[in-house]
Amino acid sequence: MDAKADAAVLSAAARPRLSARWATLLVLAVVIATIPWFFPSGFYFRVAALVWVTALAAVGLQILMGQAGQVSLGHAGFVGIGAYAMALGPKYLGLDVLLCLPLGAALAGVIAFLVGRPILKLKGHYLAVATLGFGMLVTMVLVSEVGITGGPDGIRVPRAEILGWRIRGSETFYWIAGGALLIGTWIALNLQDSPSGRALAALHDSEVAARTIGIDVAAYKLRAFVIAAVYGAVAGGLLALMNGFVTPDAAGFIASVEYVTMVVIGGLASVPGAVVGAALLVLLPQALTVFHDYEHAVLGLLIMLFMIFLRVGIVPGLAALLRRRA
Repeated sequence: MDAKADAAVLSAAARPRLSARWATLLVLAVVIATIPWFFPSGFYFRVAALVWVTALAAVGLQILMGQAGQVSLGHAGFVGIGAYAMALGPKYLGLDVLLCLPLGAALAGVIAFLVGRPILKLKGHYLAVATLGFGMLVTMVLVSEVGITGGPDGIRVPRAEILGWRIRGSETFYWIAGGALLIGTWIALNLQDSPSGRALAALHDSEVAARTIGIDVAAYKLRAFVIAAVYGAVAGGLLALMNGFVTPDAAGFIASVEYVTMVVIGGLASVPGAVVGAALLVLLPQALTVFHDYEHAVLGLLIMLFMIFLRVGIVPGLAALLRRRA
């Protein structure tokens, strides 16, 4: 009877998490499906597609930072690896550009595995500096190898074709990016509620305590790092495919800082928070163009206000506020 009672309690505790997971996916799917009705031109499809692609990279970083508690200032390096794979694979290896998307993700995963083993032994600001060095190294290679990567001027990405149909147009890429984000969010939410996700949450709270209860801390940190790298590479590949061109800026330090800001502003412990943070940082510069020379100052001020009044992030902060009022 005790075993049955324990099972019933665990089942009842899992139901709210399950319903919250599907509610998040449903809301995201409804948003992706309905907002095109309000777009007056193709430009809005392009901006929205950029939001979804950027959010996919931010969700991957949320797994590393929010779930595993590891800081990374080189996430854009993996985005750049995925983006350049879409250009270099067809040009030098004769591969189909669509095949280069999973190959770029696999390459980023392998590099993350090799790089992550030594640097994830570091903690705190030492880890942040190490990941920053990795991102800078990727950028330096992309800039200096002019004969291969095109250097600072970048390189063209060929258009993808499926059975003779060329994939192009902002509306087409909107649905591709939206579908990729929906799949990526579903995977991240399932990971969060899985035994592996609970192990990541344990080492996020205390690595010593997690190690005491038998969790292989090094292995789980490395898994989170590799998963985040794959997310970033897929996002970079989609971005390169959408733009038809890629430059080293995709892997730059500023891009890495922006990804970290998205995750922190949206809510470090929240998967939908990463999506909201990405949408905010992509859309705000578009909305603030009316301020011209003061655009960056106003953007910085808004970010400061968000962090002062919603310290845990936009999504967790608003959710807590609604619970208190209810």
